[in-house]
Amino acid sequence: MEPSIEASLRQQPLNTKILASHLMLRVSDLKKGFGSGARRLEVLKGINMEVKTGELVSLMGPSGCGKSTLLNIIGGLLEADSGEISLDSFDYGTKPPSRVVDVRRSGVGWIFQDFHLVDRLDALDNVAFSLELSGMSPKEAETRAMDALERVGLSDRTNFIPDQLSGGQQQRVAVARAISGSRPLILADEPTGNLDVKSGEDVINLFKDLCANDGLSVLMVTHDPVLASMADRMLLLKDGITAASDIRSAWGIEEE
Repeated sequence: MEPSIEASLRQQPLNTKILASHLMLRVSDLKKGFGSGARRLEVLKGINMEVKTGELVSLMGPSGCGKSTLLNIIGGLLEADSGEISLDSFDYGTKPPSRVVDVRRSGVGWIFQDFHLVDRLDALDNVAFSLELSGMSPKEAETRAMDALERVGLSDRTNFIPDQLSGGQQQRVAVARAISGSRPLILADEPTGNLDVKSGEDVINLFKDLCANDGLSVLMVTHDPVLASMADRMLLLKDGITAASDIRSAWGIEEE
């Protein structure tokens, strides 16, 4: 391990607010495989994990280990073969996507590596559009979108289309879109993958601010160990199970 990474992990402050917060997400013995017979591949072999209110948790693991599969099940886009998920007031896991529409509508917000913004819409309309699709009136959607963009520091860029924004600013629009629906959990799949180092750190710091001050919870997949070390906790997904529950144990650093 590089000394700079180890030093940063040892300096990681303990977030006492999280210790006192209640559980936002619990995943219990979650299993998922693909294919059948000799071609059957068991991807998730009994995932157990928790995320508290106001907590930023990073999820790491080798490519193909099932990180995106886990996020898709938590996000209501894919059903598990067995196991349970409790998210705020929602209980699901093995229910098909058609039966967990409410989870996608009001339980989780998504942030992706590629931003997924509509090129011809400005920042305000990119955020408001998703709210209108969920059934919100145009007037309320615009108000919510403006508030969300102000929260992520883009109140002066509301009429800019994506091509007029930097990569970091585009990702902030995506964050605003995710938080505008007042969903308690944000799922971020490689949110810094297309950003430079400074912009990536800015996005993580924004996540930390939203968790600490807005009571959101964020579960973030990343391949970057330095950015992962900025989270409150890290989960290491390996061989179909979560092999570590905190940053220090994931890196093999013994408690002092």
